[in-house]
Amino acid sequence: MSSKIYFSQNKRFNMLKYMINITTRLHHVIAPKHARHIARKILLTPVRRRQPSTLPDNMVRKVVETPEGKMMTYQLGSGPVWVLGHGWSGSASQFFTLMEHIAATGYTAIAFDNPAHGQSEGIYGHLPGFIKAFDGVLDTLEEPVAGVVAHSMGGAIILESRHQALEGKPVLLVAPVLNYAENLLGMVERSGYSTKVFHELIDEIAVEYQYPLESINPLIRLEMLQSSAIIVHDKGDKIAPFEQSQQASEMKHVQLFATEGLGHGRILKSPPLLAAFDQLSRASC
Repeated sequence: MSSKIYFSQNKRFNMLKYMINITTRLHHVIAPKHARHIARKILLTPVRRRQPSTLPDNMVRKVVETPEGKMMTYQLGSGPVWVLGHGWSGSASQFFTLMEHIAATGYTAIAFDNPAHGQSEGIYGHLPGFIKAFDGVLDTLEEPVAGVVAHSMGGAIILESRHQALEGKPVLLVAPVLNYAENLLGMVERSGYSTKVFHELIDEIAVEYQYPLESINPLIRLEMLQSSAIIVHDKGDKIAPFEQSQQASEMKHVQLFATEGLGHGRILKSPPLLAAFDQLSRASC
């Protein structure tokens, strides 16, 4: 999904929203198959972040094969592994500060670029494919998993994964999108794009991956988690609803670190996130 379409909070684009709605609905009436093809390009093409000019000292980049193609991984440190998953239009580079902290505390930090993101293969992106790629990366690990960290949509990826390497492992969620399906549909509606075309596109993916949208519920998966979890979330987050994290914090095994003034992105380099990792990693030792 284009960040310009879905993450804009500017209400001055009401006329644009109207025109998008009329155009995409008419396109579907005239040529439904082509309309879905164009929708795939527009709605399922993330923005690729540029590779940072410099990497942290001793960081190792490695391409691994997964069912979704070649994924670029980034590894730092030694010892048990903390796996980090980013969100839509993000990249592993967003975790470099946290990865340096993880490595300094005696662990290995491994992040990777999702399909169609960063330096990984792929043109289109969607949750079923991200989960399949994530599981594929887990299959390549040689050291045991100590825990997982995820940002934004990455929270849905790790919570929806059924990989055995994650069983009983602590989870650190950063600005998670816990009402994934509702949030996704809401963004499409706010953009003005034809929801009928979108649903047909999602149905195609559901058939291909045997993963219907209505089966995706990260909040329920978090409730079923058999381990400790910490959520770090900013109260003013405009992309991932803070209220969902508040609701999740009522679960006995979930703790919420609420921040202010960090938004959806800056929180990834914040002291509260590092402190949350330290608490969770110590408790899981």
